[in-house]
Amino acid sequence: MANAFFSDLLSTISERGRTLLRRGEPSVARQDASELLELCKALLSGRGEASGTAMARDVLDRYHDLDAAGRLTFFETLARDFGPDREKLSQAIESWRSQPNDSDASDLHFASEPQRQELIRRLNRAPGGTSDLVAMRADLLSLMKGNKDLAALDRDVVHLLSSWFNRGFLVLRRIDWSTPANILEQIIRYEAVHAIRDWNDLRRRIDPVDRRCYAFFHPQLNDEPLIFVEVALTETIPTAIAPLLAAERQLVPTERARTAVFYSISNTQKGLGGISFGSFLIKQVVEELRRELPKLDTFITLSPVPGFMQWLKQAEDVPVSDEERTLLEALDKPDWFEDAELTAQLRAVIEPLAAHYFLKARTPKGRLIDSVARFHIGNGARLEKIDWLGDLSPKGLRESAGVMVNYLYRLEDIEKNHEAYANQGEIAASNAVKKLLKTEGRRLLDMRLS
Repeated sequence: MANAFFSDLLSTISERGRTLLRRGEPSVARQDASELLELCKALLSGRGEASGTAMARDVLDRYHDLDAAGRLTFFETLARDFGPDREKLSQAIESWRSQPNDSDASDLHFASEPQRQELIRRLNRAPGGTSDLVAMRADLLSLMKGNKDLAALDRDVVHLLSSWFNRGFLVLRRIDWSTPANILEQIIRYEAVHAIRDWNDLRRRIDPVDRRCYAFFHPQLNDEPLIFVEVALTETIPTAIAPLLAAERQLVPTERARTAVFYSISNTQKGLGGISFGSFLIKQVVEELRRELPKLDTFITLSPVPGFMQWLKQAEDVPVSDEERTLLEALDKPDWFEDAELTAQLRAVIEPLAAHYFLKARTPKGRLIDSVARFHIGNGARLEKIDWLGDLSPKGLRESAGVMVNYLYRLEDIEKNHEAYANQGEIAASNAVKKLLKTEGRRLLDMRLS
């Protein structure tokens, strides 16, 4: 109620201010990037609260009317011409050099701030400004490809969005069948791991007693989930996704559930890419489930491995013999997994390679190759199990040869695992996974001796 009142009040102020601004202006809409940039300069020069709010709304509206070329010009100019005030920065630097103290350090900090950061803050004051800025950042990400000059602008936008979307502002809400339809539609639309086919499929994922779905919301995007996680309550750790998503399955009474399975995590806002919510979401959902169901003792994922097949086919450091490389070509055949003998041969090769992929293989920058692995290992989870033929969907076969993995969230180990990965690059893994890596070494040795 308070949020609605405040929003209506801002809209009224903005509209009145906009009326004042536009008296005497031509009625033709301005859609030129150069004129929009002049309006940005006027917004930075400072006006009354009402006219400033209205001007911010006007900037956002006019930005929306720009075509792709106009938006690129707008971003390029912000990156080039809306940096720090160089004269003030030079004075602050000289003052700091002559007699460094805390006051001069503070002056230097504020003088070094790009003017575009203050512009973005003022745009955020407009009614609906936060949502528009998130959408604007999505445009910026699209235009940044091949344009390194926009990187500084993106850093400034991310700096501010990270502050406005920090954990203190986020609200965890459970999604169920009573959730408003416009939010449920977004859950269907943005599910990025296991597509939701229709409303019945959605209901099977959020309505039964052994299913949960949670999402983070922000007060300024009240009807737009930022990220959501789907959870299955089970008796044991699952090794395949199909039984969890089956239309006809046996429900697990909550009193028998001992395991919470995080089987899908999806972001909804492209403009918030690079601003992490997932680690907070999983940890808070764990706490929520422990309060509701104290008998739960295992918190684990059933995760895809989206980069595995690409690595197998393209990486130069895949540890396979020529004979094994020939065998792997069978993965391009349709329904290869229905051939029991071929499947057994492939499993003996692929499982050890999957262990190598997680524990040894790295990008040129030394990072884990798999994005899902980076997320969970970085959050302090342990690579618990490699699940052969865990996902036989066309997407699962195409991206990972059907391989899935379980990442275990053991609360008492999360911090230790996170620190080991962040500081030493160590991957927390179970003995079962480490044993597969040893199997790989023995297999290659046998190949050389034969």
